[in-house]
Amino acid sequence: MTPPLPPSLDGLRVLDFSRLLPGPYCTWLLADQGAEVIRVENPRELAKQAKVFGWDKMDAEGQARQRGRDMLARGKKSLRLDIGDSDAQAVLKRLVAQVDVVVEDYRPGILASLGLGYEALRALNPALVYVSLTLCGQTGPLRDKPGHDPVALALSGVMSRTGEDPEAPGLPGTPAADVLTGSHAAFATLAAVMSARATGQGRHVDVAMTECAMTLTANLLSRYETPADAPPRGSRRADLGLWRCADGRWLCTTDMEPRYWATFCEVMERPDFIPLQLDASRRDEIRETLQALFAEKPRAHWLALFDEAGTQFAPVNDVTEALAEEQFRTRGAVVEVTLPGGTPQPQLGPPVRLGGEPAPRPAALPGHDNAEILERLGLEQEEMTALSG
Repeated sequence: MTPPLPPSLDGLRVLDFSRLLPGPYCTWLLADQGAEVIRVENPRELAKQAKVFGWDKMDAEGQARQRGRDMLARGKKSLRLDIGDSDAQAVLKRLVAQVDVVVEDYRPGILASLGLGYEALRALNPALVYVSLTLCGQTGPLRDKPGHDPVALALSGVMSRTGEDPEAPGLPGTPAADVLTGSHAAFATLAAVMSARATGQGRHVDVAMTECAMTLTANLLSRYETPADAPPRGSRRADLGLWRCADGRWLCTTDMEPRYWATFCEVMERPDFIPLQLDASRRDEIRETLQALFAEKPRAHWLALFDEAGTQFAPVNDVTEALAEEQFRTRGAVVEVTLPGGTPQPQLGPPVRLGGEPAPRPAALPGHDNAEILERLGLEQEEMTALSG
């Protein structure tokens, strides 16, 4: 019998200063593969966040449950420290000597002004991998530009391709740039750690949201010598569709390969459309005809027909429906995490599972791990209380 695999990143230590979605997503990926991630949480920023979302109005039990629902804090240790305090900075520098990676998402130069920038920290740990996530990167004319996910999508050219309206771009509805940036940062982190372990030399990893977002245009750039030659937004092919059914529910089809298109047309009882698959002049006619057919029957009718025929289709699930999909639960892409109070909560499992991942552990309240982490550094209890803010 094959022995159980250990967590893939067991032994990797990460000090995480990040606060916004890309950084916590990066360190969530690392934590779910077994890395020890120590999340540095500033009491002033925590108070600001609580006011924005109304968490300061919750009782202790409600705050604990809210924290437990925070999937991106799952499996991480929490160190509550005011990074603006000189004594706290001294503690963090001692901790830096014991970790492999620092992740941060402050504007360029902010942590350096506190003595926590790359140059200061690599003097304490030459093999340190220091990962900075910002909107536009550490260099260039836009290095100091503020902005969130939509700004990255707009600047990178991606937003010009989103939405069905040919007259106006649309917001995608999900933080695509944030998640892509976190994923790329995790990849870059591990590549830099491999190099550091081989050479003893760390590096400053500069990750820009705008540049990660640009990867969403890779397919377009690979197909067209001049990007302007790409079909305009909203000019979707007839063999790729979103269809509203009689019950108001939606389904998606992607029968672009000729044999799938032929089968799809036969199921729809329109075999005359088979030779017209690539006829751009007939697309509107085909799509209007198909939409009228879909509107005659409820979604379950069409799902059953396509399933039997073996075409490419899926119901357009809402998030609750997706979390309940047996496919995702069977494979561990959706897991149940028990919140404080004993309530099970569906959360996303690791998006890639290598085997040996630790059981999901819900996030505890900020500062939960102060004693353990600060005792590791030999600090006295009085000092811990003072530093916690």
